[in-house]
Amino acid sequence: MTNDPRNYTSPLSSRYASEAMRFNFSDTKKFTTWRRLWIALAEAEQELGLAITDEQLDELRGHVDDLDLELARRYEAELRHDVMAHVHAWGDQCPKARGIVHLGATSCYVGDNTDLIVMRDGLHLLRRQVVSVIAKLADFAREWRELPTLGFTHFQPAQATTVGKRACLWLQDLVHDLEDLDYAERSIRFRGVKGTTGTQASFLELFDGDSDKVRELDRKVTESMGFERTFGVTGQTYPRQLDFRVCQVLSSLAQSAHKFATDLRLLANRREVEEPFGKKQIGSSAMPWKRNPMRSERICSLARFVMSSLDNTAHTAANQWLERTLDDSANRRIVIAESFLATDSTLNLYLDVASGLVVHPPIVARNLAAELPFLATENVLMEAVKAGGDRQDLHERIRAHSVAAAAEINAGGENTMRARVAEDPAFATIAGQLDDLLDGRRYVGRAPQQVLEFLADEVEPLLQRHADAVGVEAEVSV
Repeated sequence: MTNDPRNYTSPLSSRYASEAMRFNFSDTKKFTTWRRLWIALAEAEQELGLAITDEQLDELRGHVDDLDLELARRYEAELRHDVMAHVHAWGDQCPKARGIVHLGATSCYVGDNTDLIVMRDGLHLLRRQVVSVIAKLADFAREWRELPTLGFTHFQPAQATTVGKRACLWLQDLVHDLEDLDYAERSIRFRGVKGTTGTQASFLELFDGDSDKVRELDRKVTESMGFERTFGVTGQTYPRQLDFRVCQVLSSLAQSAHKFATDLRLLANRREVEEPFGKKQIGSSAMPWKRNPMRSERICSLARFVMSSLDNTAHTAANQWLERTLDDSANRRIVIAESFLATDSTLNLYLDVASGLVVHPPIVARNLAAELPFLATENVLMEAVKAGGDRQDLHERIRAHSVAAAAEINAGGENTMRARVAEDPAFATIAGQLDDLLDGRRYVGRAPQQVLEFLADEVEPLLQRHADAVGVEAEVSV
């Protein structure tokens, strides 16, 4: 993509977002959709009896894609109205049809309906990415379902889990996000043909007071543009709460991606699991040995932007005065497009990282082994009691050994808990069982089975339903 270096260009367009999402919010998509909407309106008006000729419609259809954006800019500089600028520019290209373009409509007919189409198409693009990430994480969870790893609560050592089970936590967030995304897409209704304040008065006038024809006009245009339902009532605009509900889905996706990337950054610090690292990738300009998790950090950075943008849409919805106020216009041009582009960028990175996660089993095992003597104390205690020991005496001995071993660790030493138990005569009866008692696989509960059950019950049916979306490739250039 070439840009004028003297002008600001959003990094979402020049650096991060996918080609498909950039096109979805492009001027080409926007203004050709305006023209398709005007054609759909004129076709329906002709079918319902207005004096619109086939020749006029053919002229419009023949000039859908040949946008003259420079001419439209010149008209807008003069008229200070973007929709009328494009009406005039298209009228210059279609002189026979000039008089029937935008007949009976208000600016929101093309503006709002196009926004609804673009958001619907944007959610469809995001679905493809979400499903593809789910497929990658499902493979990862299945592969590593049995590898024991140290679990954490409060980022302090806790009971063991498995690498695959932890990945299912990431997966589950996305499964729920996908449910919300599907619901949001189904909930997008068409504004339709509603007129200046939503009363359809101009269209009622065009059809000489025939209310049934006005309703049929609304239905025909809605169907022509690929929607099943319209909003039952509107002001001049469709309800701006829809923007909030759609952006809620984007925020939730960003939250899920941020959680995954944060976990990965923590695990990379422990050298257990890493994002893919290129052979010639530079981690630091000053410290050549570093393997900074820069893609995961970028996920968090972009996700933070998406999450914070949701508040903006809430204020816009709350500040719609009566039938309409224009202080939403400039704001929505920015926040909706940027939220979609940033979510697309976030998921693009998520897909890239999930496609190449690197696990280091020896490090995972070493880190777990360092804490296992503490995690296994309850099992050691129970086995020693089974062998004839006094439960209260053994409990106190383990407590004392734990305190002493922790003090040595805090002083920079190794975990001596195992050695202390092995050397304590009170535990002599189970000394030969310590290797088995300190096997990490004993402490993961049903984690391996939970992975398979979760994949079979929730993930695999989802992937089958969305089989056409699996296999999207990440587009990461930096």
